Amino acid sequence: AVIGMVTGVDRGRYTVPVAADADPERRSERTVVAARARELRSTAIVIGDRVQLVGDTSGAEGTLARIVGIEDRRTVLRRSADDSDRVERVMVANADQMLIVVAAANPEPRVRLVDRYLVAAYDAGIAPLICITKVDLADPEPFLEHFSALEVPVFRSAPGAWPLDEIREALAGRTTVFVGHSGVGKSTLINALVPEAERATGRVNEVTGRGRHTSSSSVALRVETAGSAGGQTGWGIDTPGEAAFG
Repeated sequence: AVIGMVTGVDRGRYTVPVAADADPERRSERTVVAARARELRSTAIVIGDRVQLVGDTSGAEGTLARIVGIEDRRTVLRRSADDSDRVERVMVANADQMLIVVAAANPEPRVRLVDRYLVAAYDAGIAPLICITKVDLADPEPFLEHFSALEVPVFRSAPGAWPLDEIREALAGRTTVFVGHSGVGKSTLINALVPEAERATGRVNEVTGRGRHTSSSSVALRVETAGSAGGQTGWGIDTPGEAAFG
């Protein structure tokens, strides 16, 4: 079987890039669309899973391969059971890091939500990072003081002043899950890192002070890190944020 990583899931179809060295018969990188084999119908296949593909793995338009197996997962990020979903669910597999995006203001930062993200990251065995946006609107230091004992790396940003080089360096060669409350600028950051992503962005409601979720499903995006990171490529996984891990 040919091995590839799941980067997208849509109505029972899985997008799986296959690296150039993964198939000695082809020696070219390509994107394969696949369906799961019947014997895996009760098995969760999620973004980040490394899967075994058989059948037509050429990636040609109109072709469909089959996923017949899942490689052992290094890490698993889970959504806990709650009132809306009584079953704990695997959300992302094989992530190395979690980048928590939070705004200094508009909307106001929420300590308990960031606490939940941190717990999920540590439970999954992945390293947390924090990017605090809109620091032009409020001093972020009192909020960040809540997490200072954890020594989590922090990036500070404002409109027109994203620390993109530093973030790219942190993402180089790693798979990073992006999470964040609606309206904090997560999709804007992803679009700055991966311009072709064209992730939808939304505004914060001036009355409620809350944003609207614009990321309705998870997807893995290739983040080019040429320059300070030595040209390594990383993967950034955009998630529905609070809806996925709240």
